Amino acid sequence: MEKKMTSGEMAKKAGVSQKAIRLYDEKGLLKPTEYSEGNYRLYDDAALQVLEKIVALKQIGFSLEEIRDNLKNGAASDIKGALEIQLQKMEEKKYQLEKTIDAIKRTLARGGDLDWDDVAGIVQYVSADQSADERHWDALKHTEGELDWYVRIFRSLDLQEEARVLDLGCGFAKLWRNNWSDIPKNTKIVGYDIHGSWADNFAQFIADNKEMLPEGVDIKLEFADLENEKTWEQIDGTGVYDVVVAHYLDSEIKDIEAIVSHAGKVVAENGLFSFNGANVANWNTYFKEVIEAIGCDATFIDETIAKQTEKRNQYITMMEKYFARVESVLLPNYWHYTQADDIVQKMKEYYKEHEKLIARYEDKLVAYFKDKIEKDGEIVLEAKSQFWHCYKK
Repeated sequence: MEKKMTSGEMAKKAGVSQKAIRLYDEKGLLKPTEYSEGNYRLYDDAALQVLEKIVALKQIGFSLEEIRDNLKNGAASDIKGALEIQLQKMEEKKYQLEKTIDAIKRTLARGGDLDWDDVAGIVQYVSADQSADERHWDALKHTEGELDWYVRIFRSLDLQEEARVLDLGCGFAKLWRNNWSDIPKNTKIVGYDIHGSWADNFAQFIADNKEMLPEGVDIKLEFADLENEKTWEQIDGTGVYDVVVAHYLDSEIKDIEAIVSHAGKVVAENGLFSFNGANVANWNTYFKEVIEAIGCDATFIDETIAKQTEKRNQYITMMEKYFARVESVLLPNYWHYTQADDIVQKMKEYYKEHEKLIARYEDKLVAYFKDKIEKDGEIVLEAKSQFWHCYKK
């Protein structure tokens, strides 16, 4: 008959206190195998293994609530699984911490007297950069094997040698980083953004990688606020540009029409202004079909399409005020999903205003997507992003 251990013996073997064992009992993580005649807790070797797992998970950062859930559903039933789960969580925390540290350092590096507006600026920049970067990393996760998104955008511009390029709000500049060696010879690129954004990081990237640029290519940054008229006085004084890029600005700039108007003044007569925004997402159609297939109300998607269409028409009207020709360029990308939960999460993020409604449909949606994945191996969604190529004539 297996000899049972007291809580004191268990604590000694696992290197924890008896108080900790009592806490784990109260939290429902570790129940006694049996009780002695004197009502003392007794444990067997299986309980000791559970305790050792609890201690290990706690040491690598799991909360007691997470440990309880993992023990209950088996998600951390092996060491590899536990480490993978926690590594992902810690990477996310590390990412957020590094972004905040970097933003603080950039703010301090500016020098001068700082006030609480600067602190608010740190929060703003971290939130904006993090949101954009999370969207990009999410895209990378589900588009693995597809052509890099920023390569697609770069190729759509069809840059020619000796082109003069103005990049408005260049940020981290994946458009240039991801195509560094493919920039045509003798291209001159000027990027504009503000200090405290990821453009600071791009400035360092330029310095570190300038020697690897193709012959005659020159890239430089100007740190200035595009919503300040003095910035445009500076840009106007530099002459005209063959290509003006304003990507992913419509959610960051208060007066987007002012940017379009100014771009119309500095782009060459035969030049190109590349702008994006006001997308009527084609996967609205797919998600509507799915929701109707599970017998639920998809009216909110019709409303979403109507709003997106109205905004797109407003953008077209705006661009036609400053350009003689506005062409729609739909760049395709394919998102691959092998986990039903991931695609439901994507729906929640995309239809943020209706997240609670989707949550009510969640069980049916997960079952629907699981069935599709089991049959086909994966679900592939085609996403077409709206870009506008504007010309003066």
